[in-house]
Amino acid sequence: MVQFKRKKGESFEAFLRRFNRRLQQSGKLYEARSNRYRQPEKNEIKKKQSALIGLKLRKEKEYLRKIGKLEEGHRW
Repeated sequence: MVQFKRKKGESFEAFLRRFNRRLQQSGKLYEARSNRYRQPEKNEIKKKQSALIGLKLRKEKEYLRKIGKLEEGHRW
């Protein structure tokens, strides 16, 4: 973590400009904004569980289609 201190006799506006310039040069602000809405990746167990749920739903959908309770072009 970088610490900034006002130099002796430095105005607050000059300090703020220096701070903002160094912050942009470091790339930390860009990195934080790019990671803002990033979702963490699912672990292996969650991936397998969601895949199994998808398989189960597809089997149910196919069964309903075979017995005639679901039309061919119908989206579920």
